[in-house]
Amino acid sequence: MADKSYDVAIIGGGPGGYVAAIKCAQLGMKTVCIEKRATLGGTCLNVGCIPSKALLSASHKFHEAQNQMAQLGIKIQGVSLDLKTMLSHKDKVVEDLTKGIQYLFKKNNIDYIQGTGSFASTTEILVDGKDKIQAKSIIIATGSQSIPLPGVEVDEKQIVSSTGALTLPKVPEHLVVIGGGYIGLELGSVWMRLGSKVTVIEFADRIVPAMDLEVGQALYKDLQKQGMTFKLNTKVTGVEKTKGDLKVSCAGVQGDSKGEIIDCDVVLSCAGRKPYTEGLNLDKIGVALDERGRVTVNAHFQTSVANIYAIGDIIAGPMLAHKAEEEGVALAEILAGQKPHINYNAIPAVVYTHPEVATVGRTEEEIKSSGVAYKVGKFPFSANARARANVTSDGFVKIITDAKTDEVLGVHIIHADAGTMIAECALAMEYRASAEDIARTCHAHPTTNEAVKEAALAAYSKALHI
Repeated sequence: MADKSYDVAIIGGGPGGYVAAIKCAQLGMKTVCIEKRATLGGTCLNVGCIPSKALLSASHKFHEAQNQMAQLGIKIQGVSLDLKTMLSHKDKVVEDLTKGIQYLFKKNNIDYIQGTGSFASTTEILVDGKDKIQAKSIIIATGSQSIPLPGVEVDEKQIVSSTGALTLPKVPEHLVVIGGGYIGLELGSVWMRLGSKVTVIEFADRIVPAMDLEVGQALYKDLQKQGMTFKLNTKVTGVEKTKGDLKVSCAGVQGDSKGEIIDCDVVLSCAGRKPYTEGLNLDKIGVALDERGRVTVNAHFQTSVANIYAIGDIIAGPMLAHKAEEEGVALAEILAGQKPHINYNAIPAVVYTHPEVATVGRTEEEIKSSGVAYKVGKFPFSANARARANVTSDGFVKIITDAKTDEVLGVHIIHADAGTMIAECALAMEYRASAEDIARTCHAHPTTNEAVKEAALAAYSKALHI
């Protein structure tokens, strides 16, 4: 490949990188995207968000057919699992969507180079250590990778990361999940629905520790009812392979309890993720990192090198695909001379278990510790007509507002459709709506979103249907 020059070069074709590439091209910049995978979409599309949701959806339908349809008058006999076909469906979804991004690159005249990018200088990128790309501006969007645990050697067969958990050839008899965060709970749910005994080992004293405490406790109880077992305040000290099985050694975090050995056939290590900076040669060009290995940037995503920028999981903030996308769009607009703004407090987060948990804004604990006077409005889905009709009446909506101004400070939902419902709340927070604004907005009946209206009513006045 002959040396080429661009307005913008992007290293990484995940949600942040490919969206930034599209927006840069739409704004008239000559753009190239360099991605080491054989397909675009990054971890999210290839081995993360999308394939896991395909399996979550399919496994939930399987579980419903086995356990829940009869109460609706639908009697199904002889339900069986064809795991190979389920995995093939997941792969087909990924294949179609990655092809879709390639189509968008062609449509927007974006050059796509498959290879590993590294810095030769502040304006030059080497692809696979040989071919050179020059660019006025360079965006680092290399994402993140799983954090390895001492004594837990991932082989993607018996001891797997989230990647290997998507391709297990058979349903484990006993799956041990290390880490009670979003990824561990979601993938644990998949295999539990398909027949696995699932034990989750969490270092903290509760699952998803950053979540609103009340909502987190509700999710904990729901997952326990479904059969998931938890060992909280517990650390894994090692995993030993025996003849066909695994022995997981764990102990209390405080060291005041006896150690325990758990026998299982598959271990899923989900102890968190870290920025992926390996091989970029950032030290060679003077790009500064913080104490956690993240690229440091200013309010305009600019690194310590003026023409080099960074977005997504590789910088501070929640490691979420949609956060990376918003940053990709904003950065493209900045490079085009515009003045966009991202309200990080209005970025939602979702745990795609069943029920789902969706949040936006601050938790009650965060608001309380800040000293702000606040009010809480809650409404249970057991009092929502559509939820009762759909047999999804577990959960509630919790809206937290400023006691003086009625501005919405945080919304937390636990429900089967929470991930979709949270969009209304994120929009409300983006435009600094009050609880009264939400409550006075007409909501269609019968919908589960009426629970949001009722929780808003409860926050500033009184709910109507409870």
